[in-house]
Amino acid sequence: MADFIRFFIPLYFIVFFTISFVGISYKVAKQIGKNPNVLPKDDSVYGLVGFYFKMTLCVLFIYTMLLLFLPEKIFNAFKITMLEYVPLQYTGVVIMIFALIWVIIAQLQMKNSWRIGVDSTTKTELITHGLFRFSRNPIFLGMTISLVGFFLVFPTVIAFSFLLIGSILMQIQIRIEEEYLLKQHEQIYVTYKKRVARMFSLY
Repeated sequence: MADFIRFFIPLYFIVFFTISFVGISYKVAKQIGKNPNVLPKDDSVYGLVGFYFKMTLCVLFIYTMLLLFLPEKIFNAFKITMLEYVPLQYTGVVIMIFALIWVIIAQLQMKNSWRIGVDSTTKTELITHGLFRFSRNPIFLGMTISLVGFFLVFPTVIAFSFLLIGSILMQIQIRIEEEYLLKQHEQIYVTYKKRVARMFSLY
């Protein structure tokens, strides 16, 4: 299982970042004529959240690459041995693959409305179909599920830290985006909020 994890996790995040961030962003950029990555780089609270979000993703990527190239050091660092259970790890693998597919589908369903951050210069369409019928934030939901799966596959204190920090940053980002969507779409968004849960609902 250790050899499988060593290669699966780095490959997974390479695919995840390449498709869901680089690939989708490039596709949308060609269609709208500008970079869909609109996270601010100023000294505002939102700018700080964006900075930590990008830093977390960067450190996560480095950590997974170290797992590939320095397995003897990374595998045993801060391991939570009591959770290292093979059926649980395979469950994590399935969860991670499901999360990747879920995120990509949600991004494709957003079409030209896809942004990384809040685009205050353009009024984007409010997407309420597809996976957005079950979650107002299916992409963040998928990313959270992916981190849960990662922790199950590779139960370390560091992996849990990524899950915790990532979840907190995503929840802050969600609320920032909700304020913007409320201003942009007003009563339409209010009605949508009442019908669909922030993270997941079956009705």
